[in-house]
Amino acid sequence: MTGELNAAIAPKTVCAKRDAAERERIKEVADKAAARANGPSMRVRETDTGISSTFTHNDDTTARLLLMADLGTCDPDFMAGILSQVAIIGAHGAKLNDTNSNFLLSVVRGVQPRDELEAMLAVQMGAIHQATMMMARRLNHVTNIPQQDAAERALNKLARTYFTQMQALKRYRTGGQQKVTVEHVTVNDGGQAIVGNIQKEA
Repeated sequence: MTGELNAAIAPKTVCAKRDAAERERIKEVADKAAARANGPSMRVRETDTGISSTFTHNDDTTARLLLMADLGTCDPDFMAGILSQVAIIGAHGAKLNDTNSNFLLSVVRGVQPRDELEAMLAVQMGAIHQATMMMARRLNHVTNIPQQDAAERALNKLARTYFTQMQALKRYRTGGQQKVTVEHVTVNDGGQAIVGNIQKEA
């Protein structure tokens, strides 16, 4: 009887723990979204005068200010230029694509640029990521060795470029300085130890 009772209780206990864990994860997402207050998604359309952007927000001015905050800028001309570039990069063939463009904006938001230079680098990182995924898809559909070799070379170059961009962002944010923290020091007889932070040029 005890075994049957434990067998009946165990699934309920597991479900209760899982539900609590799920609620905690949902709360983490909600708290993060509230703290960041990201700008709205955009809709892009091609007009006779160029590319037009509208936003999923009931107030256009608020939407644009939120997007400027996402881009780390206070310059409306810079924002307009970036949004136009995002729309072009996100285009599928000759057709503008809202989903691709908004994904690229999400990449920029994930980087959380602090100024225009970081915003431009974030857009480039998003573009390289898209190109990397496209090349990975092509690699999965090659039909001969030359195609495979070409796709592998391009994929490796793109992956290395993305890593280089990550390093460039890190160097820019740290001012080119690398902090080295010494956790353990052994000093032999007659030796000396330096106590403090060691700054190393990147």
